[in-house]
Amino acid sequence: QVQLMESGGGLVQPGGSLRLSCAASGSISNLISMGWYRQAPGEQRELVARIISDGGSINYADSVKGRFTISRDNAKNTLFLQMNSLKREDTAVYYCHGIVSFRSYWGQGTQVTVSS
Repeated sequence: QVQLMESGGGLVQPGGSLRLSCAASGSISNLISMGWYRQAPGEQRELVARIISDGGSINYADSVKGRFTISRDNAKNTLFLQMNSLKREDTAVYYCHGIVSFRSYWGQGTQVTVSS
C-alpha cells in the first residue's frame, strides 16, 4: 500500500508564490512516476506536472510552463511543486499522484486559492 500526503496549500494573492509538498510512504520501491493534478470547481481533474522515474523526464501543462517547477527529493521520498506568478485561474484543489507497480494512487488534495 502507498500513502501520499500533500501539504503547502493556502490563500495567496495574484502574482504570489506557493510551494506544495507530497510525502510518499509505504511500498514505493517500484515507483514509475509522480505528479501533480488539479481540479477546479465544475471542471475535470487535469495534469499539472509529472516526473517519470525512468530517465527523469518531466511534463508540464501548457498553462503552467515557465511558472511552475516540479522536483523530487528521492532520499526523502518527497515531491514538490514550486508555483510562481500565480493567477486566479490556478485556483483549484491540487492532488499528488503516483504510479507504483502500475497501480494509481492519489493524495487527499490541498486547496490553493489565488485571490486578492
